[in-house]
Amino acid sequence: MDGFTPLPALAGGALIGLAASALLLLTGRIAGISGIHGGLLRPVAGDLGWRAAFVAGLLLGGAGLALWAPATIAATPDRSLGATALAGLIVGFGVRMGNGCTSGHGVCGLSRLSGRSLAATLTFMATGVATASAIQLLAGGRL
Repeated sequence: MDGFTPLPALAGGALIGLAASALLLLTGRIAGISGIHGGLLRPVAGDLGWRAAFVAGLLLGGAGLALWAPATIAATPDRSLGATALAGLIVGFGVRMGNGCTSGHGVCGLSRLSGRSLAATLTFMATGVATASAIQLLAGGRL
């Protein structure tokens, strides 16, 4: 495991947990990114502001990290644009099929002891391991 940095990983996890907890405590909303983003695409009256602020915070956080520590964000993609687009479509399909994403089920759902979220997260992880293994075995790790 090259380049594992436990302290930044722990700090990042703590910040994700803090943000998810703050959103739940302050607004009663679950920090499921796909649901938050989906609500921007089909807005409901009075619901747009907090969603836009949340997504803007994600984008500004990434931009700030790119400026503060540019080495943490890869400048050269490891995959082709086509492979990346295909992966995004497959993930999007899975998110719709599973009624949520890893942040909604894996972070927020598991912390609420949701059985449905446990099943979804186990499925996400198993599918990810199977896909990565298949790509490694069948395509030498490259697409």
